[in-house]
Amino acid sequence: MTDVLLIIDVQKAILDGAARDDRIDEVMAYFKAVVGRLSDLKANAASLDVPIILIQNDGPDGHRLAVGSEGWEIVSDLAPSKVDIVVHKKNCDSFHETNLMEHLKWLGASRLVVGGCMTQYCVETTVRRAVSSGFDVALVSDGHCTGDHGALEQSELIAHHNNTLNGFDAGNCIVQVVPSAEVSFRT
Repeated sequence: MTDVLLIIDVQKAILDGAARDDRIDEVMAYFKAVVGRLSDLKANAASLDVPIILIQNDGPDGHRLAVGSEGWEIVSDLAPSKVDIVVHKKNCDSFHETNLMEHLKWLGASRLVVGGCMTQYCVETTVRRAVSSGFDVALVSDGHCTGDHGALEQSELIAHHNNTLNGFDAGNCIVQVVPSAEVSFRT
């Protein structure tokens, strides 16, 4: 069994406009904490020769994640190394119209350890698609992030998705939600 660390859309401008002015400091502080945890997981994975795939959302001109803009760049703490794979996408689903599946098959992946942004969009969609495509998923409970959305604050959205995704299954594959401190890579 081969694990792959999959980090989704942790880009410089991913949370631009994702909170009211009175909440932005709290939202960004959590984002920075998530980046720190993902950076630690990335270093651990690299030390064990666990493959790392970074997903990068390619926004259109004028979008906060417009290709080539500063906001589009992956945050420096997670910048791809020479051996990391970067997959570009234009949709919430990291599998849709990308080469992610080809990379996972080539790597012999059986379980994806997943973190990143945005919880209710790209993280949730990719996690559900991964399980229905034949991969077990370890969703890092404190390793995914979003902003506030409507009446729900960031922490409520993250808690809701941790609860609803934990145990989601398709066939023999399942999502297990685990804190970053308990992630153990299988090599």
